[in-house]
Amino acid sequence: MRPMRGFNRGGGGGFGGGFVGLESMAAKLAVALVAFSALFLATRGGQGVLLLLNPTDVLRGRVWELFTYAFIAPDPLGIIFGGIIIWSIGGFLESTWGSRRLLMASVGITVFAGLLTVLLALVMPMASAYAGGSVMTTVLWVAYGLVIGRGQANFWGIPLTGNWFAAIGAGFTVLRLLTAPSWQFLAPELFSLVLVFAYVRGASPKRLMLHLQHWRLQRQLRDRSKHLRVVGKERPPDRDQFLN
Repeated sequence: MRPMRGFNRGGGGGFGGGFVGLESMAAKLAVALVAFSALFLATRGGQGVLLLLNPTDVLRGRVWELFTYAFIAPDPLGIIFGGIIIWSIGGFLESTWGSRRLLMASVGITVFAGLLTVLLALVMPMASAYAGGSVMTTVLWVAYGLVIGRGQANFWGIPLTGNWFAAIGAGFTVLRLLTAPSWQFLAPELFSLVLVFAYVRGASPKRLMLHLQHWRLQRQLRDRSKHLRVVGKERPPDRDQFLN
């Protein structure tokens, strides 16, 4: 898959792209995926399992697994294609969003999806080990398509709209879901699809806090209004009656 570096929101053709420099955030994320995955493969018979997300371990205090699992691809093909997708698609998103927002979307959503999986483990059985490299690549893939929208993207040489590109990314998760023993094995991926759609469409922690503050203010005003009394026009004024 070679994403396009340019696009036309009106539906016109784009032009081919490549990889951003090694100093970019996208390249650093790709290098981190390769490095942590290689470390996991070298130590998976021992301490390497501590890099995966185990909800039970996190509930016991191993909170670092929420972050390390995001950079684990459990097989060589996953490492290669994951690194390419993160570097290429991430580079486009970084040029559009900036480094900080790319980091929030890729790592932030992956970590939050893992956290939701851990919380779900409090009420139902979940899988015991999750590798989140596929979660991060899915997030970036779908985000890339949603950002382009009706503009033109490129899927293995086939021109299609960004929305269809995002749908293909979500479709890969659905196909994996059909072959998985149960949906719990893909819980982080399923959560990430919802989160990335909400994030690209404008949802963010800052906006959520603003809505929460607005709701609290409205509630305080309603509570105060319950203590107010309406004075009729025919009632003679009595200033002392309304003094506290």
